[in-house]
Amino acid sequence: MDGRHIQTVDGNTVLNVARQNRIYIPTLCYHPKTRQAGKCRMCVVEVERMPGLQTACSLAAREGMVIHTSTQRVVETRKMIVELLLANGKHNCIACEANGACELQEVAYRLGIEKPSFPIAERDMPVDTSCPMIIRDMNKCIHCYRCVNGCNNIVVNEVLEMGYRGSRMTVVCDTDKPMGESSCVVCGECVQLCPTGALVEKKAMGKGREWDTNQTRTTCPYCGVGCQIRLHVRDNEIIKVTGEENVEPNFGTLCVKGRFGYDFVHSPHRLRKPLLRKNGRLEEVSWDAALDFTAEKLLEIKKTSGPGSIVGIGCARSTNESNYVMMKFMRAVVGTNNVDHCART
Repeated sequence: MDGRHIQTVDGNTVLNVARQNRIYIPTLCYHPKTRQAGKCRMCVVEVERMPGLQTACSLAAREGMVIHTSTQRVVETRKMIVELLLANGKHNCIACEANGACELQEVAYRLGIEKPSFPIAERDMPVDTSCPMIIRDMNKCIHCYRCVNGCNNIVVNEVLEMGYRGSRMTVVCDTDKPMGESSCVVCGECVQLCPTGALVEKKAMGKGREWDTNQTRTTCPYCGVGCQIRLHVRDNEIIKVTGEENVEPNFGTLCVKGRFGYDFVHSPHRLRKPLLRKNGRLEEVSWDAALDFTAEKLLEIKKTSGPGSIVGIGCARSTNESNYVMMKFMRAVVGTNNVDHCART
């Protein structure tokens, strides 16, 4: 490949071989989760003794292959594809929310394309803002099918599909309903897979570009699955959450709470101090006062009604260590086996 002798395992694709050996081959329709695509033709390469150009994402690597990834013929073909995509849509990078995180923009930059060579009338499709969390601008869609494959094959919600034909072809929700009126469960898988600004998170609009944010990997706090997420933080505020790709257990996929339910972090209504009810009203107290009050009540209940009258319930949002300590406290200190967990049901 490009003059290098490379060894790989049987059945690996040429694209994977290139990426594993840090050889750049651009892609737009391919994603590791959606598997082989072969739609955008951006990953074409030249293979000796094979006619025409081959798509690297669907071509299996074989013994003795001689592959060229950046010949003049390959580069000119890629430029033609990008120029046609740029011409057939509203790809204004200055105003686009995906600026800096757009794969089409990245490929155009690497190929040295500043503007399309073909003046084609722009599409003028209405922007769908009916969904509370997602904005759909099909004027920026490049028909890569990644959102469709993600919805149908990864999360299996089967909401998105390609509709219409020819120049009118576009991604539709159900029977071409607005996303907010469709059967979409707002998991955001389509947003994560979209390579352009056709699908963006509504709450993140205008809060910062990709280069404005500090990104931190952490664990989703909503349940015990342990999904890995990436926080996009600007000025000490979480502006967006994305799934951490290629990492167990979720491999980038998230539910609606894990992807969009991060507002509570900055909510002014969060409890910051313990509260005790005095004379019918909740009042702030110190941690020592709250813990002493709780201990006295537990001792009183245990003395009058026995330890079996006390139940401990663990929380799926807590760590395994915290739940273990709660269990040991109930069994060893309180003296009861009445221990349960909210995730059990």
